[in-house]
Amino acid sequence: MSLRPQHKPFPTAQDDLKSARLGPATPQTVSNTYRLAYEDTEFLLLDELRPVRLQLELMKPEIIQREYGIEETVVIFGSTRIPEHIIAEKRLETAQEDAIREPFNQNLARKLRIAKRILAKSKYYDEARRLGKLISNACDKSENCHLVIITGAGPGIMEAANRGSHDVDAKSIGLNIVLPFEQKPNDYVSEDLSFQFHYFAIRKMHFLMRARALVAFPGGFGTLDELFETLTLIQTKKIKPLPVILFGREFWEGVINFDFLVEEGMICPEDIEIFRYAETAEEAWGIICDFYERLSSENASSGDR
Repeated sequence: MSLRPQHKPFPTAQDDLKSARLGPATPQTVSNTYRLAYEDTEFLLLDELRPVRLQLELMKPEIIQREYGIEETVVIFGSTRIPEHIIAEKRLETAQEDAIREPFNQNLARKLRIAKRILAKSKYYDEARRLGKLISNACDKSENCHLVIITGAGPGIMEAANRGSHDVDAKSIGLNIVLPFEQKPNDYVSEDLSFQFHYFAIRKMHFLMRARALVAFPGGFGTLDELFETLTLIQTKKIKPLPVILFGREFWEGVINFDFLVEEGMICPEDIEIFRYAETAEEAWGIICDFYERLSSENASSGDR
């Protein structure tokens, strides 16, 4: 995508950059101190420039998404470790072969147990893909719905959601983060809407700035972090209420005992009403649609008074 600034009476930064590169090289002009500040990577990476980098990381995705007219998104989180069924089956076969070769190896026995559990969870890959497809098919070319799928751009559940949008030739967004692993964005994120972040905090802001719903599939620390951040912001009224859907009730009730938190007085009974459970893509999409239909009716009723 080409971001062309509107015509202005002053030279653009690009114009000045071209001019700065003209002329003969001298000991002075080749010095880093002589380079324009915005071209000097070493300068931009100084600790003192962290506030500037934070601002740049906030503004770049904001400007690009605005140019694409993206105003409303559905955030889909979930584990990077849940692949599609065929891959999970192959991994289970490998784990079984390894365990048979070394029947007394406890580590291989553990890997076999996990491979069986992951295969059982591969159904969530299919549901995430179907949900991405359902939402994108309903909204990509609709005048009444402008929801765009946004994920963390990784493999597993995130790949599945982006893939669902890709299945119907709809755009989708990926917000990657620089990590020692899982760094490459999946192949189904729209090329011009694939972003990379250094700061987790700014990445989280971009997940929620346009969010109209959040769907959390089974996942680990990252999924839990993003889920509880959203629940906290809704609970404390830092953001307006939006549908929060926990996909797979059995998994989530095994991970978090919300009723225990209520009984211990750590949260209010009404805090549990912030989220809903879903087991199928259709059910999750229905919860999102029902939420905004009720909101529209309430707004219409209040307007009549």
